[in-house]
Formats: sequence, structure tokens, C-alpha cells
Amino acid sequence: MTLGNCAAAFSAQMAGEGNFKEELRSQDASRNLNQHETAGHPHSRSLEMLLHRLRAVHTKQDDKFANLLDAVGEFGTFQQRLVALTFIPSIMSAFFMFADHFVFTAQKPYCNTSWILAVGPHLSEAQQLNLTIPQAPNGSFLTCLMYLPVPWNLDSIIQFGLNDTDTCQDGWIYPAAKKRSLINEFDLVCGMETKKDTAQIMFMAGLLIGSLIFGLITDKMGRYPAILLSLLGLILFGFGTAFVNSFHLYLLFRFGISQSVVGYAISSISLATEWLVGEHRTHAIILEHCLFAVGSMLLTGIAYSLPHWRLLFLVGGVLAIPLISYVWILPESPRWLMMKGKVKEAKQVLCYAASVNKKTIPSNLLDELQLPRKKVTRASVLDFCKNRQLCKVTLVMSCVWFTISYTYFTLSLRMRELGMSVHFRHMVPSIMEVPARLCCIFILQQIGRKWSLAVTLLQAIIWCLLLLFLPEGEDGLRLKWPRFLATELKSVTIWVLTLGEFSLAATVTVFFLYTAELLPTVLRATGLGLVSLASAAGAILSLTIISQTPSLLPIFLCCVLAIVAFSLSSLLPETRDQPLSDSLDHSSQIRNKVKDMTTEDTSSDDMSEEAAKNVILNAQILRLDPYPVSNPALKQFNKEEANSQAP
Repeated sequence: MTLGNCAAAFSAQMAGEGNFKEELRSQDASRNLNQHETAGHPHSRSLEMLLHRLRAVHTKQDDKFANLLDAVGEFGTFQQRLVALTFIPSIMSAFFMFADHFVFTAQKPYCNTSWILAVGPHLSEAQQLNLTIPQAPNGSFLTCLMYLPVPWNLDSIIQFGLNDTDTCQDGWIYPAAKKRSLINEFDLVCGMETKKDTAQIMFMAGLLIGSLIFGLITDKMGRYPAILLSLLGLILFGFGTAFVNSFHLYLLFRFGISQSVVGYAISSISLATEWLVGEHRTHAIILEHCLFAVGSMLLTGIAYSLPHWRLLFLVGGVLAIPLISYVWILPESPRWLMMKGKVKEAKQVLCYAASVNKKTIPSNLLDELQLPRKKVTRASVLDFCKNRQLCKVTLVMSCVWFTISYTYFTLSLRMRELGMSVHFRHMVPSIMEVPARLCCIFILQQIGRKWSLAVTLLQAIIWCLLLLFLPEGEDGLRLKWPRFLATELKSVTIWVLTLGEFSLAATVTVFFLYTAELLPTVLRATGLGLVSLASAAGAILSLTIISQTPSLLPIFLCCVLAIVAFSLSSLLPETRDQPLSDSLDHSSQIRNKVKDMTTEDTSSDDMSEEAAKNVILNAQILRLDPYPVSNPALKQFNKEEANSQAP
């Protein structure tokens, strides 16, 4: 490919729609050139970067909104404020999401036998237990049985003792309790322990239903209303949990919180994806996930210092109340407004963003922002079945999300089996998640979304395979390890579990970014909601299998599911440096044309570093003037090229 052909491709792409095929061929030829040079002879790192910039500029010009956001300012004051406002609530989402783990603090219960104080008011607690609670053969007091009251005086009770036992009739006491938890608040002991699992399943059910509801709301009503609705639910249900007077009411409020958490995740990711471009979108989503880990650390520290579970929700509710101000300061997505036919509102939002960034949008760019030929783009959930590509993306990503959720919960429960405290199980992985997510910046930039997802899944496979051969639990029962060896390997198991969660944290970050870019604007939130359904299903399956099956099966399933997800991820297209698709027709058109270009024969000549620089310079000239016909510099360039090629 000569320099003249490259420039002609750029000029044709900006001048009209008729030469779209030539523009895509130039992209493909650039990629083939890169591969050819890599295979044939090594070229400088600077040339690689120049070619990468060339492809980025080339594809970016396909997206009218990318050009508009260039004029608005790619990452000015408005976008920085948007990122801060959108992702700060992620801290509170993590706070309320994992609060369950700190309000079920284990307590040692004994039957309430205060009846004996009527005949012996001066008895100490130890004497009361010794006289009224039966003992096990090892001398410990039974927790769920008591001696029945008798109409005797204290001396007779001490002399003859009590014999008739029964289950606890007047509730329980918790002599060793240092904190007030749901266990001793609602007496979740002696056959009621399963209610703790009920709370987790209820929370997952909320995620399941909330994913679908908020996905639809976000696409039908807009990103802005969905964010406000989820924040309102977070405040009301989070703060209100501190005042519940029954366990069933607690379950109801947790059900509401879970829907708000997943609703905010879906709507905020959609808003950020549609306002930001390129690496700024990547960095913003990674920042959100880092703040989510910070929220988990904040929760751990506050829960450790507070003596009452109600105080935990009170503190969280108070911290969430300032989020009400988002009603006045959060913007709507201009992409969504355009897809709904609200051109005037979209222009107003873009002009406001430009004014905050102290920029001016050229009138010709705003004039290009018009309704498509079919006016309003309509889409529904049925399109996930009708559209083949959309169906494939949804199914593959659902499999990946199911695998991530199942594996994460399995590793977390495995950590609990090793006897680690709840504060350790949350603080250490949360600290590790921050560098894991920051590492995604490098791998996403170097190898793109598709291979980043594959690499992080491969890491998860390796750690799960190692867990199959390590002792499980405090007794080391899995492979009949000797007790002394199992004890020594316990620390190794903890490290492997932590590294597994490290890999999964990176996988989650790549997953959200990749999925949001694969889905079109008209169904982006609905698609995220559908794949989140698989997340809740994976978590519920993990809780079920671990409680009812042998210990080897859950980890084995982690390996199998991760291998399947790793294989299926190869079916997805790359989205790095590609324009976002807004409608189903647009995404299908781009995909088909690219496919046609890749089936044709392409040839390429050696491109020098200086030639690549010139091509990128021409691209920058084109970006300065969206109508290249009126650009004098480009006219002169084309004239000279035409004269040089004339016989």
C-alpha cells in the first residue's frame, strides 16, 4: 500500500459514504502490514506505536459521537466530574453488598434458665449454668437443651439435681458474646442456622430479579432515571435495615438492597461507556472497580470497630444520604437520547459539557447529529433471540459471568472452611483486588479485550487446578495428607485462594468493559442485565453444591467451567479501538463489511516510519476539518499526488 493510497482512503472516508469499503480495506491492510513486518523483519517500537495510532484514528472517525466528544473535550472537567460522581457510590454498593458477612457473627448460645433466679437470686452465671444446663460427656454445656423447672428450693436442687430435659423454652442467652449480631438478636440457633443461608439466597434472588428489571428500566427510561432509582433504593433499604424488628423484614430489605446494587452497576457502567472514549473509558471502569474494593475495605474496618449490627447499617445509611444530590448534577447519556429520537436534548447535554470544558462545538458537527432514517431506533428483549450476533455475545458472556461468580463464591467459602476470620477473608482479598484491577490497564492496552479476558481466565484455571491437590479444611482430609503436612500446606492453600481471587478480580473488570463495548446502545443495559442473571445463578449454585456435595466436586466444577468459558471467549470479536455500535442495524452493517474485507486479497508494500508519520499527520488534518473538500492543505496534497502519478 503506497502513501497515496493511504491518504486517498482517509479522504474518501471523510468525504462521503460511497468509499466506505476502501476505508475498511485500508484498515485491514494496515493490520496485515503490521503482521507481515512482524513475521518478516523486526521494526522499531515507534513504528508499532505509529501504526497503532493510525488504526485508532481511522476507526474513531467512524463514530460521530467520538468526533463530537473530541470537540467537547475527551476527558475535560466535565468527564472528570462525571467519573467522580458516577463511581463514588460504588463504595457504598460494596458496603451494603457484603454487610451480611459481618452481621452473622457466630455466638455460643445456652438456654435461658432465669427461672432458677427466683429461688437463688444470688447465683453467679456459672452456677446457674451448672445447675440448669445438661453437660456433654466431655464436660461442656449443651447449647439446645435445658432442665425443666421444678417447684423446689435452691438447697433441694443443689442436693438432688435435676433430671428431666427439654428443648429451650424461654429463648437463649449468650454469655460470651462481645457484639450484638443477628444471631443473638433473632435467636438464629438450634435448628435456625439455615436462615443465614436463606439471607444469602434472598440477596442472590434480588440480584437475579434486579438484573432484569434495571436492565429494562435503564434502556427504556434512560441511564439517569435508573441511577437515581437505584441510589434511592440504596439509601432507603440500606438505612431502613437498621430499624427492622424481625428477621423476615430484614430479608425483605436485603432483597431491596441487592436490586439497587445491581441496578446501579448496570446503569453506571452504561453511562460511563457512552460518555467516555478510548483509554479514558478503560481507566474509568477500572477506577470504579478499585473503589468497589475500597468500599469492601471500609466495611471491614467499620464492622470490626462497631459493637452492634444496627450501627453498621446506620453508618452506611448516613454515608449514602449525600447521594440524593445526584438529582441535580448527574447528566443523561447523549447516545441514549439520540437512539430515542431526543435530538434536542442530546445537543443540549453536549453543549453543556462543552461549556464546562470551556470548549465550543463546531456547528457543522452539531448539524450532523440528526435522527436516523428510521427515526427512533426500537429494540426489545426479543432481539437477543432474533439477532444471531447479539445472541452469541450474550450466551458467551453469560457463561463467563456464571463461571466467575460460581468460582469466586466457591473460593470464598473454601477460605471460610480453613478457619480464617471473616475480617481476614474480606480485607486481604480486597487489598489484593486493587493492584489486580490496576494491572488490567497494562494488559488491556497491550493485548486488547479479548485476549485479556482469556489470560485472566487461564490464570483462574491454573489456581483451581492447584487447589485440587492441596489439603482442604483444618484437618487436611482431601488426599489423606498427614496432619503435620496438612498444617504446613494450609498457608500455601490460603495463598492459592488469594491469588485465585486476584485473578477473578481482574477478570470481572475486563468482563464489564468488554461486554459494555460489545453490546449496542439500544440494548446495552438490558444485555448487561441478562448476563448478570447468570452471575446470580452461579452464586446460588455454589452455595447449594458446597452444602450438599463432597468437597472435591465444587473445585472440580470450577476448573471445568473455567475451561469452557476460556474456550468460548475465543468466539468473540475484539473491541479495542473500535467505535461503539448504537443500533442493531449499525453493528450488523459494520460487522458484515469488515467480514467482506477480510475475505478479499490484500497486498501491502513496506511502509517506512516516515510514511506512517505522514499518514497520521494527514489524519490529524482531517480531524481538524470534518469536510476535507474545504481543506486547502489536503487539496494541495491530493493535487501533488495526482500529478506524480500522471503518465
